[in-house]
Order: sequence, then C-alpha cells, then structure tokens
Amino acid sequence: MIGFPRERQLVEIAKALYQDAALIILDEPTTSLTARETERLFSIMDQLRASGKALIYISHILHDVRRLSDHIAVMRDGALVAHDPAESFTVNRMIALMVGRSIEQLYPPRTSTPTAEVALSVKKVTTAGIVENISFDLHKGEVLGLFGLMGSGRTELARMIFGVDAYDSGEIRVEGELLKKPSPRASIRSKIAFVTENRREEGLLMGIDIANNISLVSLQDYARTLLDVVNQGAMLDSARHMASVLQLKSGDIADQPAKALSGGNQQKVVIAKWLLSRPSIFIMDEPTRGIDVGAKYEIYSIIDRLAAEGSSVLIISSELEELIGMCDRILVMSRGELYGEFTRDQFQEERVLRAAFREQDLPMLHVHDPAQSSVAGNEEA
Repeated sequence: MIGFPRERQLVEIAKALYQDAALIILDEPTTSLTARETERLFSIMDQLRASGKALIYISHILHDVRRLSDHIAVMRDGALVAHDPAESFTVNRMIALMVGRSIEQLYPPRTSTPTAEVALSVKKVTTAGIVENISFDLHKGEVLGLFGLMGSGRTELARMIFGVDAYDSGEIRVEGELLKKPSPRASIRSKIAFVTENRREEGLLMGIDIANNISLVSLQDYARTLLDVVNQGAMLDSARHMASVLQLKSGDIADQPAKALSGGNQQKVVIAKWLLSRPSIFIMDEPTRGIDVGAKYEIYSIIDRLAAEGSSVLIISSELEELIGMCDRILVMSRGELYGEFTRDQFQEERVLRAAFREQDLPMLHVHDPAQSSVAGNEEA
C-alpha cells in the first residue's frame, strides 16, 4: 500500500481514467493534491468532457464546483435541495442551500487574545532529511497556523511533537517541563491532543460505535477498579454529553458505527474523543479537510471556544484562507525549515505563499510574545 494520502489519491484517479468509462464519478478528488496536480486534473476533466464523457464532480470547494460544472446539484441532510444550471449559482447561494440558512461570514469572530505564557516550546527539533532546526513557541490562548506546500515537513513535524515519530535532536517542553521520552502516551499525559489529517485510518475505528470512539483516549478514566473493569454506564453518559456539546448529527451513539457518519460528523467524533480527555494543547492537522461549509464553521467555532477557554491550538492546513481567517500567527515551512512568521496584522496571501516558495528573503525570527509586531514578514517584498 502506498503510504501517503496524496499518492493514494493519484492512484485512484489514474485507475478511474484507465477504465475509459462513459461516466466517471469524482468524489473529493483534490483533497490531498497539490495546486499543480489539481490544475492538471481539471485539464484532464476538460478533455474528457470534450470527448463526450459524463462527469459527476463532488466537492466542498465551491469555487471549483462553479468553475467546472454545467449543472450543479446541492444536497442537505440526504435530500436534494437544488438542481439548476451552474450560472444560476453563486458561492453564497450554495452555502445557504447547504446549511439551510445564510452565513454572513465563513469564520467566527475571535473572542480572545493570546497570553504571553508559553504552553508548548519546540527547540531545534531536527530529523535528517525531514525537518531541520525547528524552533517556535505556542502560547496559551493562541491559535497558531502552520502552512507549507506538500512535502514541506509540516505533518511530519506534528507527528514528532506528539511522539508518533522520533526526531534526532532537539527538545519539546510543555509548560516548561521537558518531554524526556516523547510518545503518544507521554503526550496524552501532558494534556496534548493530536487530530490527525487521516481520520478514517488514524483518527477513528470506523467499524465500532460512536460512543466507544469518543471514549478511546479516556478509557482509563472509567476503569479505576482493581480489576480495571470499564464503567460502561459512566463512559456512555460522558460520550453522550460530548456528542450533545458538539451537536453531533447521528443515530444512537451506542449503536451507530463511525463509518455511517458524514465527514463533518466523523471529524466531530475525533474532536470529541480528545475533548473528553480535557487537553490543554491541541495539534490539528487539516481539521476541516473534505467537510462541508456548515461543518467547517462549527469546527472553527469549537477552535475559537478552546482558545477563549485558555487552550492552545496549532492548526496545520493547506487552505491558506482558513489560516488567515482563524489564526493569531502563521508559521511557514519550506523544505523542512521554518521560513517565515506572520502576525495577524501582517497576513497577506501573496506574501505567505512567496515565503512557502522561498521567493523572498524572510529570515525566521523567534517571537515569544505573539502580541509583538516585529516578525518576519514585516519587510516589504
């Protein structure tokens, strides 16, 4: 099996094209692709359509839907709510139809500001050929974005911080305490949560019920007898409460498997799993990948609430607009190195992208107070 989502996605697309089918259904085909690969796919789709092939394109990237389609069908809660020529749709109309109401803005207003207190400190973390000399601080109450192109090392760094993968040198501290032997178990004890980018294979047990998925990280909290017998009643009550808090749309969580949920609700289960363990630091890798606009807004609201309550959130995302809409700072990775740092008053898509492509000189400055404005990114291009 090919190990990375991007390669698996490309193989699936190639397999569909190789069959020379008269009808090709593409379900979220671009979620793991680079911008260049996405454009190549769109060019192939145009050629297929010109040759008489019929295409059904399913995506939550609404600008792509408008660009590619002759007709657009919108579904909500399993029902078809609109089916019209593409020219009759705007992005705002699609959003309103998808969520059942008008959303005036895609991102909730931030209700808190970061403090000067450091929650997580990463110092000179290095693994040969993957990441090099990575140093940054994550503050309490801060939402920190990590942006980079495919292969920049951002996901690998997240896995090292959480202890899934080892690193050669450097150190990680949580509230000043050194993590001597980083591992997922040690990270959980240190109140760190990791929302993986691959919820189907790494974030959930798809075949088991929702309640047991929500309780996975916190099982020991419900097994405190001498025989370590799980108190099923207490565990189920806590899982139901968490499902209610996150407004999970499902059947009975004690019976319904995770695989029966929509992508957005699956992601809520992943987040609920970590919330139940009461962490203070969240690492979220592509937290809204492949989910609809309404579910995205709900997850953004959860992130804002976490920060407002004093938690620290590190978001890794391929969607630069998402990071600009949600974060207090953005760090940029390129070829395994941190190559730029921007505070909210310096957010500009073009400048962040240029840093990701190394198209300007942006020496990394280690800013320990996120309220300071002297960051890499202040220099004019």
